[in-house]
Amino acid sequence: MNLRKMKNLLLALLCLCGPVLLVGQMVLSAPATDEGIQLQRTQERITIDGDLRESAWYTGKSATNFWENFPSDTARCSWKTEIFMTYDEEFLYIGARCYAPGKDYIVPSLRRDYRAGGSDNITFLIDPFRDRTNAFVFGMNPYGVMREALISNGGRSTDDWLDEWDNKWKGESAIFDDYWSCEIAIPFSTIRFPEGEKSWNFNSYRFDTQSNTRSTWQPIPQNQIIMSLAYMGNMTWEDAPAVAGKSISIIPFLAGGIARNHEEGLPSETDFSFGGDAKIAITSGLNLDLTINPDFSQVEVDQQVINLDRFEVFFPERRQFFLENSDLFGTFGDDRANPFFSRRIGVATNTDNEAFPTPIYYGARLSGKLDNNWRIGLLNMQTARDPENNLPSYNYTVAALQRKVFSRSNVGVILVNKQNFGDNQSDTTAYYSDFNRVLGIDYNLASADNNWLGKFYFHHSFSPVQGVSPYSHGARIDYRSRNFAFGMEERFVGEEFNAEVGFVPRTNYFQFNPRAELFFYPSKGGINRHGPTIRTRYIWTPEEGSTDRRTSLSWNFSYANNSNLSFTATNEYVYLLDSFDPSGTEATELPGQQGYQYAFFSAEYRSDQRKKFSFGLEPSVGEFFNGHRYGISTNLTWRYQPLGQIALTTNYNYIDLPAPYASTSLFLIGPRIDLTFTKNIFLTAFFQFNDQIDNVNINTRLQWRFAPVSDFFLVYTDNYHSLDWNVKNRSLVAKLTYWLNT
Repeated sequence: MNLRKMKNLLLALLCLCGPVLLVGQMVLSAPATDEGIQLQRTQERITIDGDLRESAWYTGKSATNFWENFPSDTARCSWKTEIFMTYDEEFLYIGARCYAPGKDYIVPSLRRDYRAGGSDNITFLIDPFRDRTNAFVFGMNPYGVMREALISNGGRSTDDWLDEWDNKWKGESAIFDDYWSCEIAIPFSTIRFPEGEKSWNFNSYRFDTQSNTRSTWQPIPQNQIIMSLAYMGNMTWEDAPAVAGKSISIIPFLAGGIARNHEEGLPSETDFSFGGDAKIAITSGLNLDLTINPDFSQVEVDQQVINLDRFEVFFPERRQFFLENSDLFGTFGDDRANPFFSRRIGVATNTDNEAFPTPIYYGARLSGKLDNNWRIGLLNMQTARDPENNLPSYNYTVAALQRKVFSRSNVGVILVNKQNFGDNQSDTTAYYSDFNRVLGIDYNLASADNNWLGKFYFHHSFSPVQGVSPYSHGARIDYRSRNFAFGMEERFVGEEFNAEVGFVPRTNYFQFNPRAELFFYPSKGGINRHGPTIRTRYIWTPEEGSTDRRTSLSWNFSYANNSNLSFTATNEYVYLLDSFDPSGTEATELPGQQGYQYAFFSAEYRSDQRKKFSFGLEPSVGEFFNGHRYGISTNLTWRYQPLGQIALTTNYNYIDLPAPYASTSLFLIGPRIDLTFTKNIFLTAFFQFNDQIDNVNINTRLQWRFAPVSDFFLVYTDNYHSLDWNVKNRSLVAKLTYWLNT
């Protein structure tokens, strides 16, 4: 079947599916519930100490009778959880009592923004606009460690969780004989909410390691992610909370450091910089963020990987400025054809395809809710000129508008503009274009019960040289029920589709991916759930026809003790359009214009994270292009509660190809030491040895949170050659930030 026929077939399938999806959206409604939390205003002063002694906690209606989510999802949880709420002019107060079999709580460390799995904690999800698409997250554990995050896109996957978001609020916990409790106070200036609205959405989930249960206030099926916003309850106020006025937060910083490039034999260089951020509440749902001369030296380094693929590896955004409402800008398209990837701002590549940082002069972002149905995002940033790399100064502008439709779906449009602000005669070469623009439209499908999920998009790029196919389009549809799931995805990326500010690792292809799963729930034994999964991938190019085919069959086991096991068999065909070195070590390349078919087997095991020592193991063995590959990945974690943990990640691959091609061993090792001396002082030491890219990286970061959302960072970075351990470069950076409210 040629490319044109396949595209016509897919378009016909989408036309047939469209009416079905529309009807599904119209007839499905939110999960029925007669439960709700009722908040009464208080004049009583609430002391945040973890002990719910004040009478104000008990004036409204509480949330109780949690549903079990694991190990079963069909009954009330036998270990009670109670949630109480009240409020005054300044704060929303949330308190909880969490009953447990004993006091042997698991708290891996005292670090803020902990992960919920494998520890005791409770999490609160607040959706003020009742769109079941976006939510604020606040959480506590028995030792009073706090976490906050943002959820976007309805909480469909872990990709929709942004725990880098940081803001001001207070919380504390206390431990008693048969329960632990917590109290939190959230300033109304911290969250965005509709003015005059007396009803919000709310849900909560709890992890209890001693009874080995996960429970939720509103019932969530076990085959759905526990943070899904499709399952929310009512939170009703006595009278609507008052908007906190035009609150302004200013966050200045001072940074200084010393660095030396040993490879080039250059002397040490010192640097001093200052700048800051500002957060301005324009309306109750709309926020303006400003940054001047931003510095991201405190951001944790990326975890390195061994890349045996032909294309660029994706690393997520970690910089705080880009995170709030980031789904408005960064979730258009899909993970392989994304028109806007914020990490392109502040990082450029030269003519040798080497990445280098570029200073950012300023940034401004207006984002949030216009009302219950409309969201808007406007972003503008200006980067500096780099004479050494002949890089001009660029301006980046992104505009996004999103309209909610049906129960939880939305339609969005985006415009991305990268504009050269330099002198074309002196600043640029043919490598750097004068401008690059992308205009796109997306429809994001999410049914009321979260069983149907999907996306449909079309994006068009505009550059000085257009070509004949400067566009991409895609469609994805997934259905998930208790016993089975299926889905399919199509993507076309034109040869001339050019999204310079996006993440598009490959162009000039059409892709089609069907998949299906079955779920079985044994009534006895240690297996909680198991079942097969089949995934397929087909790729065509206009010139060569079918170039990639992949079919994998897995059997997945989820155990009652929280461990997981899977076995996978994969058959793959790759037609290399160009020559390629599978080892990524600049060895002799396999010839292009030739096909390779190979099969391999893999397994994955994840042990119970509640144990002091937990581990993951992923062996693989089989054919690889015209040879063989043998690999094993491990992740070992030892917890020294509550001071921290030590983790060791390893990845070993032996590639055995016939002469004259590469037969080589690739080794990556990444020990990580995470120490939390108090709830305000943290030390992270990260070591990465990667002989594929000939690099050893040592990154040590000390953080002291001396006031709410105010920090002192001391970061030391070392890079060596992996073969001879000669020093590449070293740096030491200190940074001080302070949050000021006006």
